[in-house]
Amino acid sequence: MNKVVKDAREAIEGITDGMTLMVGGFGLSGIPENCIAALVESGVKDLTCVSNNAGVDDFGLGLLLQKRQIKKMISSYVGENAEFERQLLAGELEVDLIPQGTLAERCRAGGAGIPAFYVPAGYGTEVAEGKEVREFNGKPHLLEFGMVADFAIVKAWKGDTHGNLIYRNTANNFNEAMATAGKITIAEVEELVPFGTLDPNQIHTPGIYVKRIFQGSNYEKRIERLTER
Repeated sequence: MNKVVKDAREAIEGITDGMTLMVGGFGLSGIPENCIAALVESGVKDLTCVSNNAGVDDFGLGLLLQKRQIKKMISSYVGENAEFERQLLAGELEVDLIPQGTLAERCRAGGAGIPAFYVPAGYGTEVAEGKEVREFNGKPHLLEFGMVADFAIVKAWKGDTHGNLIYRNTANNFNEAMATAGKITIAEVEELVPFGTLDPNQIHTPGIYVKRIFQGSNYEKRIERLTER
């Protein structure tokens, strides 16, 4: 049951060109910084990345974009990344923009084994193009599909050697849903503790979903947009 690996480099073994990755985080909060750095170093390319956003120009998934390692982004918000914008407008990057709640539910549904569901978000917009529409309670809904990935890479506050995870405050964001939806889920944590240390009532992601876990280091936890009085 011990799922501990040495570091991020060992954790991402098996990620190869053309794979689909779910990457936790919201803005720069709760992103798996160590694993992203290891992916940059590995040189893996043609990735499809499912993530709320694409980081910023020089941090988070923006580092993979700089190296042209991402072929397609499936996201809900990308407004803080000029390189993302440049690649999109130049036709160098495929982009699938999804309403944020729909993206979260597609990840959750995929992890729960739910193949499809209906949502009202996006009806009457470009999001609805080519999608089945059904009416519920007098309101049109779009058919959306659950999503899974070859690897899900998440960041947690604490974890134990069996892969049980606790997220801290808003750094939970997409991490909890994505952790359930990877064929292989990798977790990097700020603090790795022995099994039995964590209060079972506080665990967000049960270890059954996690294949590999390691204690990260040197977290910058950069603020995406600093606002001062």
